[in-house]
Amino acid sequence: MLVFNDDVAAGSAEQPVEIHLATTIEQAGDVSNYNFDVDGKLFQIGDTIYLRFMEDDNHDGHGVPVTIRINANGHVKLTRAGENKLQLDFIQGKRVEARYQTPYGLLPIETVTPNLDIQYQNQPLSGNVMVDYNLYAQEQLLGRYQLRLQFTV
Repeated sequence: MLVFNDDVAAGSAEQPVEIHLATTIEQAGDVSNYNFDVDGKLFQIGDTIYLRFMEDDNHDGHGVPVTIRINANGHVKLTRAGENKLQLDFIQGKRVEARYQTPYGLLPIETVTPNLDIQYQNQPLSGNVMVDYNLYAQEQLLGRYQLRLQFTV
């Protein structure tokens, strides 16, 4: 169950949040690491925390809106709303269908999440979200990913 300080009440207004995101991607034997720090917004609806921020898009120089939803039941959803729209659900131990909308059409993909850990602290509200997941398209492994998110209000 999520525990929040008094500053983050259900239905609260957005609050500024500092976000550090580190991603490790292993595809076809190659490993890439990406790290960035960004200011974003945090708000809560019921027992669900939402983190919103803009991620740099190296292709055209425009930012891509990203939302990470952290549910009280331990499920995490990542949504990217750029030219290619992506929605990934992470549920530990489950294979979950995902949406990846490209200019060429919808690509059916799936996530399998062998490791998902969420930790919170109060005053100031901060947290760590650690997700290890495998991404599949038509039963073929596309890559193994590690996502490490830290946030502080």
